[in-house]
Amino acid sequence: MKRIGIIGKEGAEEPARIVEGLIPWLAGKGIEAYVDEDTAAKLPQSLPVKAHPRAKLPELVEMMVVLGGDGTMLSAARLVSGLGIPILGVNLGGLGFITEVGRGDLYSAMERVLAGDCPCEERMMLNAVIRRHGERIAEYTVLNDVVVNKGATAKIIEIETYVNGAFMTTFRADGLIASTPTGSTAYCLSAGGPVLYPTVESIVLVPICSHTLAIRPIVLPDSAEVEIKCITPGSEVFLAMDGQVGFSLRERDSVIVKKCPNKTKLLIPFERDYFQVLREKLRWGR
Repeated sequence: MKRIGIIGKEGAEEPARIVEGLIPWLAGKGIEAYVDEDTAAKLPQSLPVKAHPRAKLPELVEMMVVLGGDGTMLSAARLVSGLGIPILGVNLGGLGFITEVGRGDLYSAMERVLAGDCPCEERMMLNAVIRRHGERIAEYTVLNDVVVNKGATAKIIEIETYVNGAFMTTFRADGLIASTPTGSTAYCLSAGGPVLYPTVESIVLVPICSHTLAIRPIVLPDSAEVEIKCITPGSEVFLAMDGQVGFSLRERDSVIVKKCPNKTKLLIPFERDYFQVLREKLRWGR
């Protein structure tokens, strides 16, 4: 491995402080570091650095180091989708479900990665295709979730849902979440959905504040194709991908959600028990 990309949390100062020491350390091992422009702008001018737009980094590198929280990891996962580039997440945020390496463990983690002694865990992603009058108008790939949600002033919306072409139900709710197992500990969990083991391959549908208490979350096989339609006339409805990318929907627009053929590759340098992660992050049993 000779080329490593580094992405820092946008607007934060700490990634630049870490990169200032990491670049010379990597150079001493004969490795070139490519840094996103936002982080590079905060580095000393005396430090030689290869700065590039984030969107350009994946085509230049063999691995990505992400310095930030889960939000930064989600954006990096979408960035490298389909390229097979592994990601090492260093948690500079709060909860850090998918940024598993602590600040103080960065160099020991990198030693294991460079020695080829670091397992790689593959995580399922979802594709979301938006159709309007039968025409495909947009497509997105996500690691966590696809969310259909009402606007700030909208009333309850009605959401027709089909699975593999078969009518499932009409949700009367504030919205609907289609989540991966990785996303099951994010918005999905807050809305009352189940926690899924992250390497399980399935799709979770979770209604948001359903009008009918009998409507519960459901876990579908990864082969399922879910079609979501908002049928409430005149409603303000939005589609959110990983809570970061938004799209305004019109009445009768269709959102087709299914398993993405590509996977996110997460580098896991240290042995960990996922149930210990749940106990620590979610305070299970406390």
